[in-house]
Amino acid sequence: MTLALRPAVPLDAGAVGDILYRFQQDTEWMPKLYTWAEVISFCGLMIDRGWVTVAERDGSIAGFLAQDGQEVCSLYLAPGACGQGAGKALLDAAKSSAPRLTLRTFAANIRAQKFYQREGFAETGRGDGTGNEESLPDIAYEWRAKQEAAA
Repeated sequence: MTLALRPAVPLDAGAVGDILYRFQQDTEWMPKLYTWAEVISFCGLMIDRGWVTVAERDGSIAGFLAQDGQEVCSLYLAPGACGQGAGKALLDAAKSSAPRLTLRTFAANIRAQKFYQREGFAETGRGDGTGNEESLPDIAYEWRAKQEAAA
């Protein structure tokens, strides 16, 4: 049950897209805006841009993180993978690559909020949903490495 992180490759688009699509479909408050094929295509684009790191356990992708510079664009886990360290490992890897990270999460996603706060992110603002495709209220967070936070 070893967890390994690696850059995503184009052939991962299906597995990564399935994780994102399942979240959309299985989350009651999440609007169902995209088809499975559209989500796969979007994930393929993020992979092609070099943004995606996957967490793999026993040959299966347990989760992924998409990062564009200092922005964490996506962090999603496969159903059943929460609480097993994949999210923390992905976030720790992102932290090691930048002195500062920003991200947004939906206000309805209480579990994500607790996770990010536990991992040292601080709330920096709130949106009313006009700034995202889902039209859902969201929360902005920021994390700074200790040496930068002290400056």
